Amino acid sequence: MAGKSASPIHFQVTCADRHAHLFDIRLHISAPAAGQVVSLPAWIPGSYLVREFAKNLQGLTARQGRRNVPIQQLDKATWQVDSAVGKPLELSYQVCAYDNSVRTAWLDDNRGFFNGTSLCLRVEGQTAQVHELEVLAPRAAAGEARWSCATSLAPIAVDRQGFGRYQAAHYDELADSPVEMGTFWSASFDVCGVPHRFVVAGAPASFDGDRLIADTRAICETQMRFWHGDKVGKRGGPKPPHDRYVFMLNAVDDGYGGLEHRHSTALICARRDLPRHGSARQAEGYTTLMGLISHEYFHTWNVKRLRPADFASYDYGRENYTELLWFFEGFTSYYDDLLLRRAERIDDATYLRLVNKTINQVQQAPGRLVQSVAQASFDAWVKYYRQDEQTPNSTVSYYTKGALVALCFDLTLRAEGKGSLDEVMRLLWKNSSGGPVSEADIAAALQAVGGRSYASELARWVHGTDELPLAELLRTHGVAVLDDPAQRAQELGLRVAEAGGSVQVKVVLRGGAAEKAGFAANDEWLGIELAATRSQPAQAWRLAKLDDLALYLGPQKKMTALVARDRRLIRLPLQLPSGIGTWRLAAHDSAKLVRWLIGTSTS
Repeated sequence: MAGKSASPIHFQVTCADRHAHLFDIRLHISAPAAGQVVSLPAWIPGSYLVREFAKNLQGLTARQGRRNVPIQQLDKATWQVDSAVGKPLELSYQVCAYDNSVRTAWLDDNRGFFNGTSLCLRVEGQTAQVHELEVLAPRAAAGEARWSCATSLAPIAVDRQGFGRYQAAHYDELADSPVEMGTFWSASFDVCGVPHRFVVAGAPASFDGDRLIADTRAICETQMRFWHGDKVGKRGGPKPPHDRYVFMLNAVDDGYGGLEHRHSTALICARRDLPRHGSARQAEGYTTLMGLISHEYFHTWNVKRLRPADFASYDYGRENYTELLWFFEGFTSYYDDLLLRRAERIDDATYLRLVNKTINQVQQAPGRLVQSVAQASFDAWVKYYRQDEQTPNSTVSYYTKGALVALCFDLTLRAEGKGSLDEVMRLLWKNSSGGPVSEADIAAALQAVGGRSYASELARWVHGTDELPLAELLRTHGVAVLDDPAQRAQELGLRVAEAGGSVQVKVVLRGGAAEKAGFAANDEWLGIELAATRSQPAQAWRLAKLDDLALYLGPQKKMTALVARDRRLIRLPLQLPSGIGTWRLAAHDSAKLVRWLIGTSTS
């Protein structure tokens, strides 16, 4: 095996066939157990769904010396090798990599990417041993540019393009260190003494890398100082918790998402959302991308180090449950945009629009009155990642409502003049030494900062389904809460897709006018019939989009909706409701608002 080392566990990864999207993996185990068991994870930490990565593994074989060794499959992702003690064991297999997301693996002529959970078998009984990963460069075709390789793993012997041998202290670190390959754009920068790197795959010629680096550096520096103060990284000051960091961004035609890791993050965005040369105006999509960068980097502290006590160690073969995603994902979602404002990447008005969007997303989901955000955390494995037409009616997002819970705690602490949520987060870091925490730890930190128990708020806001006191708290901190007319879909209690002159019903919201009329998900809304009035004869109209209703209805509120369901045509009596509105936030006391947004005390 080329590049074989003295490491107890050694993986060699080759781009075997880029057209067939196949990685070839060789696993060398220096000291196997008798009947060595190996397994592939069923999920990846940070993405709470059993994804069955073993479905992409094929051609598993084993050898000891010159002897082929039998393998018995024990379950969907576990194998037992009929190995003997005393002789090194070599396993060979392939993985089909055709998932262009941040969670699994991808390989084609333009790019390669993988997470260790998709390619690297766990050697049972030896996961605490040092693991070595050797990544071989693919052969370049005639006229093809040479590929480069990027990962946050510690290099042992790598070439100028980054291919070669890397080391992980144990399997968990290997699984937590994705690898990016291809002809990507790359730049390095320093944050409070810590080397950072940003690689971007798929960027168009208009991409402004200098702006991306300047904005990312500002975000990272703001977060470093949020957690550790202005002296972080300086002589005599506190040390950052990490000594390196790599951003890996895959720019595609249409996509969005990220997955946090201890020393890196994998991101995906639409190419049109990248910053562009010569564009002075900041596009909304780029603001969203900066929020994603901020979110995943904040996870460096809140999830990858501070983490649920339930995740003190991972079981890669099954669901790992916790009720705390409202804190670890939700509070991170609160701070991602707030720290954009403190890094001066957005202004007050933009920040309030982002908060406004989150509030309306939660308010327009009837499931907030059905499921608590703690329940949503526990149910992530079966609900959040498996959304369907009933999801908004039965569940609430631990991201969005969790962010609003964080906002409520922050503004409550500030209003009481005892401190802020910032101090709670830093106290949790200090008390846990940046390690596992429980809800009791969170409650204790709130009480230590606020000077009283917040058990009632935790019961109502986290474990209950009470409405959050958002309007009152926002007004206290200089934000006016105004009513705007609802858009047509929200007014009717619908979520629709409009394409090709057709209105397709995707979701019927609980308690809305559409549900009362009898609409169902997957209906096609064809048109409306209007009864005769003194001034108008009876009429029927074809609908191409919901906004057509204003044109055809005039002052009328009642109609008959013409709907196609399972190829049958049906008529549904529908009446437009009154008093359906949406929130709009506006600054009314700049002094109070600024104290909150820049992080100073309100006392």
